[in-house]
Amino acid sequence: MPYPKIAVVLPAYNEAERIERAVEEVRKELSSYYAENEFEIIIAEDGSTDGTDKIAAELAEKYANVRHLHSGERLGKGRAIAQAFMNSNAEILVFMDVDLSTDLKHLKELIQAVEEGYDFATGSRLMAESETDRPLKRDFASKAYNFLVRLFLGSRLHDHQCGFKAFRREALFEIVDKARDTHWFWDTEILVLAQREGYRVKEIPVKWEGKGETKVRARDSLYMLSSILKFWWGLKVER
Repeated sequence: MPYPKIAVVLPAYNEAERIERAVEEVRKELSSYYAENEFEIIIAEDGSTDGTDKIAAELAEKYANVRHLHSGERLGKGRAIAQAFMNSNAEILVFMDVDLSTDLKHLKELIQAVEEGYDFATGSRLMAESETDRPLKRDFASKAYNFLVRLFLGSRLHDHQCGFKAFRREALFEIVDKARDTHWFWDTEILVLAQREGYRVKEIPVKWEGKGETKVRARDSLYMLSSILKFWWGLKVER
């Protein structure tokens, strides 16, 4: 059996209420333009304690192109995604948040960007063409964070945190070991490294609607700020 062309990773930590719907919706969307053997969905289940692991195992049993990767201990979002990618042989690697806040109508466009020659593609909630529905407090915090990433780390992107990204396998694996973060900052670090290494990165405006309560807390915001500054200092020392 040939390897699937596309792997979509769903990072899941205590997502018992949302993981089944996410898998079903992503399968439905991908099946509308790819054959069943052309894609796989990998549930990167990260030490859940609410029964997510059991639901994920049932979904993997139900569908031939759904896999469940379980971690007995918490790895952090970034490390869980990276390990799932390493467990796939697909040429195009995608991850998205299980709340499906980004409208799945953009999934084909995201994948096509890599098919057409970009090394990395990312959804953006902060481009002029984007449509977003989110609380003012979260919107301000996101804009402030992304401003600091551009200011300190020299990124040219508008939005680094949107949980809707695609990678060309070879390009990602050439830089993934350079990323030091294992959690929320991981994908920001990957995008900054990609730009610094000269890879082609495409930013896609998306329709995004906040669904449910965010898992990012006040202490996570401080951690993100400290991550920016640590990365900036590391680049300065390197120069």
